[in-house]
Amino acid sequence: MSETSPSSAGARPKLKAPANTCDTHMHFYNAKYPTAPTAVNTPPDAGPDDYKAVRARLGLERVVVVQPTTYGLDNTCQLEGAAAFGDNARLIVVVDETTPEAELERLTGTGARGARFHMMKGGAVPWDILEEVAARIQGFGWHIQLQLNGRELPEREEMLKRLPGTLVVDHVGRFMDPVGTDDPAFRTLARLVEDGRCWVKLSAPYESSTQAPPYADVGVLARELVRLAPERMLWASNWPHPGNDPQPDDALMLDLLLDWVGDEATRTRILVDNPAELYGF
Repeated sequence: MSETSPSSAGARPKLKAPANTCDTHMHFYNAKYPTAPTAVNTPPDAGPDDYKAVRARLGLERVVVVQPTTYGLDNTCQLEGAAAFGDNARLIVVVDETTPEAELERLTGTGARGARFHMMKGGAVPWDILEEVAARIQGFGWHIQLQLNGRELPEREEMLKRLPGTLVVDHVGRFMDPVGTDDPAFRTLARLVEDGRCWVKLSAPYESSTQAPPYADVGVLARELVRLAPERMLWASNWPHPGNDPQPDDALMLDLLLDWVGDEATRTRILVDNPAELYGF
């Protein structure tokens, strides 16, 4: 990735990140690793040194490295990238119902804290194993991280309520296209959040918004989620913004919290305390 890309260059954010701010969702890419047959997205290389420039620009200290769809069930690229950040890194990996217990234990030792289910084009694991995987990972203290078109939430609600442990929903629910706060799909997410075991990442509004920055249609949803459960909201950059050209500015992604979250104490909770609790920093 170029040193002059929007991700690593430009003005610093207006929001001064508090100590131990955590980016809870980003990816590494390296062409030396094979692309999964299910993949539909093969972004250019983006490695630890590139991300360190982003981290310095934004004032970040902790990171959660998330397995992208590009590599399917092979988590090696993310494991290698996360190792460059030592104890300041955790991982979300992709496993299935055949992953051996010994491998789950090994991944836990590397910092894995969750299993990702990407239920959009290119995902490597299907809906029909989600409950089985959720049950298997409980003994390791993991959670399920779910990305889907939020408009599908009503039809998935009963299954998601049955899941043991914690559920984390990506990208403000990723409603394609954004809905209103009174829409049945958003009300489903609100019920899941209010039940106490569902967390939401305030991230990547550009993935679903039909508007230019600052993505007001997604902002309405983000502010309502913060109102409902500030103690279970998380922030993420979604660097290096796979599939987006031009790339959004990472400083803007952080500064959106100035609009979405009304006070500094709550922003600190979202940036520092909540991820520390969920990921065990």
